Amino acid sequence: MTALDTEHGNGKTTAIPEAPANFIQDIITKDMETNKHGGRVHTRFPPEPNGYLHIGHAKSICLNFGIAAANGGLCNLRFDDTNPSKEDIEYVESIERDVRWLGFDWDDRMFYASDYFEKLYQYAVQLIKAGKAYVCDLSAQEIKDYRGTLTEPGKDSPYRNRSIEENLDLFARMRAGEFPDGSRVLRAKIDMASPNLNMRDPVLYRILRATHHRTGDEWCIYPMYDYAHPLSDALESITHSICTLEFADHRPLYDWVIENVDYSEEAEACPQQIEFARLNLTHTVMSKRKLRQLVEQGYVSGWDDPRMPTISGLRRRGYTPEAIRDFCDRIGVAKRNSVVDIALLEHCIREDLNLRAQRVMAVLRPLRVVIENYPEDQVEWLDAENNPENPGMGSRKIPFSRVVYIEQDDFMEDPPKKFYRLAPGREIRLKNAYIIKCERVVKDEETGEVVELRCTYDPETRSGGAASDRKVKVTTHWVSADHALRAEVRLYDHLFASENPDEHEDFKTDLNPNSLERLTSCMVEPSLAAAEPGSRYQFLRQGYFSVDPDSSEGAPVFNRIVSLRDTWAKAQKA
Repeated sequence: MTALDTEHGNGKTTAIPEAPANFIQDIITKDMETNKHGGRVHTRFPPEPNGYLHIGHAKSICLNFGIAAANGGLCNLRFDDTNPSKEDIEYVESIERDVRWLGFDWDDRMFYASDYFEKLYQYAVQLIKAGKAYVCDLSAQEIKDYRGTLTEPGKDSPYRNRSIEENLDLFARMRAGEFPDGSRVLRAKIDMASPNLNMRDPVLYRILRATHHRTGDEWCIYPMYDYAHPLSDALESITHSICTLEFADHRPLYDWVIENVDYSEEAEACPQQIEFARLNLTHTVMSKRKLRQLVEQGYVSGWDDPRMPTISGLRRRGYTPEAIRDFCDRIGVAKRNSVVDIALLEHCIREDLNLRAQRVMAVLRPLRVVIENYPEDQVEWLDAENNPENPGMGSRKIPFSRVVYIEQDDFMEDPPKKFYRLAPGREIRLKNAYIIKCERVVKDEETGEVVELRCTYDPETRSGGAASDRKVKVTTHWVSADHALRAEVRLYDHLFASENPDEHEDFKTDLNPNSLERLTSCMVEPSLAAAEPGSRYQFLRQGYFSVDPDSSEGAPVFNRIVSLRDTWAKAQKA
């Protein structure tokens, strides 16, 4: 098992780091020592193609593919496509793209539950013949009413004791399409008094007329997830079926299906279900149903909106697969649910980009500065290092001229005591250039707004020159007005205002009204004219940014990936 070097899209393979110790690895180590499954390790990542994958799925992807690789095993990609009313080929393609982008490959082991529809049907016939399944005519609400409660046993369906012959006939007619949707189901005959509600004669098949993205209208009955999933695992010779904690109560049913269906002619494996804690992240919802609402009701621009916790949204925002894998490694694998601070995810992308992202200058809210004693027709090309944390990235040339832009926030006409940036009569240093002094302020005659500063420069203070060590309190970024490239910058913040939006009766009422700010008059240095979609930079003093796919030639759009303020790192030092 290998990981793809997806950053450069060149198909180059690199080794996946060894999986860290955790309770799942402990189980696998013991199984290998006792030669269980013949010493094999075979896992699978089994998404339902009913939406885009999110950061929680990334944890599962890294765990399933990573633990297989660390133990010399295999990992399948399987689509559990048993509910055609909510599934689409768009989701299948997005899942393939996301898994590959994260750095994993399934080789020739991509499967679908729909590959096994005929076998699953025959296994159901097998259960009927063994007296372990029956056709039930109760409605969905009646089935729920008959099921009982956590403190009261359920009641047998009046159809529970139908003869095997009648059940076989009805099930065949269900498949033939003789009955309306929802009028009949096939149920397992287990125990209506079981303390586990999942074992109270669960539904195995339902009638559903919906066009399937692979099988079309061939089927009008579809297997339930809890029936199809364990048998798909068995048919693929999966040894360790790793899933999240909400399936712990389903494990007895998983085992019942595996134990009561004879699939020995197809496979020999007896897969073992192991549950781990799902990822919960602050300021985020992880329900695909809720994410789908945000998309379909227009609260976000799509599944790949950079505010979304989807893998495609994180990719568009500028996150790297390395940072996400690092995050999944750091949070580890636990048996108990907890909530992870989103600041840790942000810390991981900062650490990753700190060494790889080129530093550039971009002025988000420009204020025009005219340097009156600088020659009007002169342009100097100054040296600027690309990344002080990584000298191997070299340097570049940036133009300096008589008129530059600085940030509006870097000037105050009447500054308070601890404001050390530019003000009338004060000096600051322009990064990689000169010290300038504000001589006077130009205002809009109607609004009184400051529109321009008139400054002078000290030619002896060029960075790297003999007199460049003259000290001033502040060094700021800037761009040359004659050479600057106009750009749009999108400042993203948390999509939800509170740490736990799920606590609200309607999670959408917690949407952060300031989750996106568009700045359309930004000025960036001219080197960014050649910036390609997906490329990442650190805007000095502003944060890390990525070129959005919306960018057109000569008019880049930059998404803020994350600010420079690292609350996680500070919290760990405290």
